[in-house]
Amino acid sequence: MKGKGLNREILSLAGPSILANITIPLVGMVDIAVAGHMPFGEAATFIGGISIGSMLFDLLYWNFGFLRIGTGGITAQAYGRGDRQEMGATLCRGVGLSLLIALVILILQVPFVKLAMLMVDSSDNVRSLALEYFYIRVWAAPASLSLMAIKGWFIGMQDTVSSMFTDLVVNGVNIAGSIILARGIGSFTGLGFPGISLGTVVAQYSGLLFAAVVIATKYGRVIFKGYSLKKLLSSFSGKDLRRFFVINTDLFIRSVCLVAVYVGFTAISAKFGDLLLSTGAIMMKLLLLFSYFTDGFAFAGEAMVGKYIGMKDVPNTRKTVRHVFVWSMSIGLSFIIVYVLCGTPVVRMLTSDPEVVESCRQFFIWLLPMPLIGCAAFTWDGIYVGATASKEMRDSTLYCMIGFFVSWLIMDSIWGGHDADPVLRLNLLLGAYFVHLFIRAMYQTVLYKRSVLERPFRG
Repeated sequence: MKGKGLNREILSLAGPSILANITIPLVGMVDIAVAGHMPFGEAATFIGGISIGSMLFDLLYWNFGFLRIGTGGITAQAYGRGDRQEMGATLCRGVGLSLLIALVILILQVPFVKLAMLMVDSSDNVRSLALEYFYIRVWAAPASLSLMAIKGWFIGMQDTVSSMFTDLVVNGVNIAGSIILARGIGSFTGLGFPGISLGTVVAQYSGLLFAAVVIATKYGRVIFKGYSLKKLLSSFSGKDLRRFFVINTDLFIRSVCLVAVYVGFTAISAKFGDLLLSTGAIMMKLLLLFSYFTDGFAFAGEAMVGKYIGMKDVPNTRKTVRHVFVWSMSIGLSFIIVYVLCGTPVVRMLTSDPEVVESCRQFFIWLLPMPLIGCAAFTWDGIYVGATASKEMRDSTLYCMIGFFVSWLIMDSIWGGHDADPVLRLNLLLGAYFVHLFIRAMYQTVLYKRSVLERPFRG
């Protein structure tokens, strides 16, 4: 395929994903805004309950991100081969595994949340609200996890438009539902704080229903025509099932390693005091802001690399990687300019506290190298997902997790220490985060030829 054709295909796949990603932060902002404008009680308490409750789900669901990426890579390769049976079977396996994990979550929800709350230091009121939020929203687990697998399947089917509309339905219903159920409308006076989490539950099942309708109408006759119970059960046996679980086990370990890095960053920065804790959190938001755009090109790379590997087309696989990287790194360069020109205004969008704004300005230097190294790491992730190179992805995150904690301990022991300036220590922690991204990107760069251009084409 010529360069222009590849670029059009990349943009057609990346565009819908970027549009859907942009709506994601709005959901959290609306939840916080609804909590902060409750007509009773103190806003800070309600916001704290939302923040901690949401953190519990981040801690839980991040570990199951493999449901999306594992399903997406396998589906893309089956799509490239034209293997309709495997396309359908992969969706069945992904949703089946999602429902099984959701069942375990529902059974173990009480011990999980009690264990997680041991790591959280909060007032009794905030703790009570966080638990109330969690115990309502947890019932969305079957829909939330199934949607991970379904959206991965859509991407593998080169159908980011359906994935986008699913996200828009979920996010739109979440925003409207949380406002209406919490604050009321017309003669309905609202449920107060519980309405926020109930709005999320309604949104997740609305998205699942929408996705199911899309699958039935768009793919029912093409992929699932004549699907019987016997054929459905056959999806859960044989070598393809073993491959599915091997890939997803590797990706689960990867997810755990990434969660360890982000939890570690938060736990360490919490030792520097409330001001630097909030500063570190805002810096992390800024550092990952570009990922909402880069992920769109990573998804495009995932879909197209998987497709061309399924087609045994090495030249177009190589061209896809090159073109996806050009687009992704352009996003990185653009965000460096955004950070230089608009760093302070962006921080002011996240906080109106002048002390926090001024504190963040001390760390703006980290905004310059992060987009480039971050774009490289995130783009490689998409390409490796398309190649189903799960072992390499697992190993890269194991090494980058070790790199993060080891580099932090070494730098802090040399230049930091408990008596050192907390500002210096947060700089060292951001440096350790940079090390983790650098290892992640370089490891996959070195193994690219073997893992993407050679191994998947054997046999």
